[in-house]
Amino acid sequence: MKPRILRSVGLMSGTSADGVTAVLVETGAGIKVLSCRTFPYPPKVRRAVLDAARLRAPELSRLNMELGGLFADAALAVMARGKVDVIGSHGQTVWHGPEASPANTLQIGEPAVIAERTGATVVADFRPGDMAGGGQGAPLVPAFDAFLYGQGPMKALQNIGGIGNVSVAGKGRLWTAFDTGPGNCLMDLAASSGTGGRLAMDVGGRLAAQGRADERKVAILLKAPFFLKPPPKSLDRGSFGAPYLARHFGRLTRKNLPDVLATLTLLTARSIADSYQRFVLPGRGIREALVAGGGSRNPVLMALLRRELSPLPVKVSDLSGIPAMAKEAACFAWMAARAVQGLPNNCPAATGAAGPRILGKIVSGRKAF
Repeated sequence: MKPRILRSVGLMSGTSADGVTAVLVETGAGIKVLSCRTFPYPPKVRRAVLDAARLRAPELSRLNMELGGLFADAALAVMARGKVDVIGSHGQTVWHGPEASPANTLQIGEPAVIAERTGATVVADFRPGDMAGGGQGAPLVPAFDAFLYGQGPMKALQNIGGIGNVSVAGKGRLWTAFDTGPGNCLMDLAASSGTGGRLAMDVGGRLAAQGRADERKVAILLKAPFFLKPPPKSLDRGSFGAPYLARHFGRLTRKNLPDVLATLTLLTARSIADSYQRFVLPGRGIREALVAGGGSRNPVLMALLRRELSPLPVKVSDLSGIPAMAKEAACFAWMAARAVQGLPNNCPAATGAAGPRILGKIVSGRKAF
C-alpha cells in the first residue's frame, strides 16, 4: 500500500524540556517541510517538567493537561487556519525505563486536549507500543531516517537533543541505531545551575569556549557501562541528570562553570565519536555524518565533533533539505501519517522490537480523518 499525500503537523519536546517544536509538513512518497517554529516553555512549566519524575499524582495529572494545551497552541500556530489531516505528538518524556521489569515509559501532554483544541485527529504516545512488542521504545527517529536516507549512500544520522542518538542508513536499509549518550542535557543543567537559573543553556558554546576541558575526567566518565554496551540501547534524561552532574562535578560556580562546560561539551562530542568507532564505522563505508537537533547550533560542540570524527565529513542536516531543528518533529508528523493509514512506523533494527508495528494511540478530532 502506497502512502497517501497528507498534510501533517508534528510536535516534539525533547529531554532538554526547553519547549515545543512544531512543524507543518506534506508527507507521501517523500516529505516537504512547510513551516517550523519553536515555542519555549514558560519558566514555571519548564521547572515542573524537569521535576516531573518526583511529582505527586495530582500534580503530574495537572501538568499533563497543561502541556496538552501548550502543544495545542503550538499546533494551531503552524496550522495557520489551513487544513491538516493529522497531528503527531511525541509528548514530553518524564520517565523512560527500558531496562525495568516490566519495561515502562511515560510521556505526557494530553492528546485529547490537542484534538479538542485543533479539531484534528491526533496520534500520540508512540513509545509504549514498541515496548509492548519487545523493544526499548526508543530511539524512534531511525524509522524516519530509513525513510529519508535508506536508498542512498551510507550515512550516519546523528541527532543531538537532550540525549544523543545515531542511525546508520543507506544501500537499501537501516543498519543500526541507538542512543550514544548525553546530548545537550548536561550542558544545559550546568549552565542553569552555575548561573542560578539565569541561563537555560550555554548559548553558542560561549562559556565552554572560555574554559579548559578535563581530558582525564572525560576518559574516566566514558568507562561507564552504558558506553561500552552494544546496541540496542536507549536512555532517559535521568541517566545524565542533576544527580550525575553533582556526583562528578560538585558545586558549580561562576568561576568553575567555563571549565565544567568545556569538559561536558567534550564528553558529548567524544561519547558520539567513541560510539562510532565501536558500533558504527568499522567496515560500513560511511560517506558522512549529518547532525540534527539543538546541538547542531552549538559551534563549539560541532568543532569538537568534527575533530573527534576526522576524517569523516560532519555536516548539519540543513544541507540535505530537512532543517536540523525540524527533523524530530517532522518524524512524528510522518509517523502519525503512517499510523492513520495503517502502515508500520517503527524500526525493529533500532529498538529490538519483535517486528513491524503501528505505533501511536489515535484520538479522533471533530474533523475525523
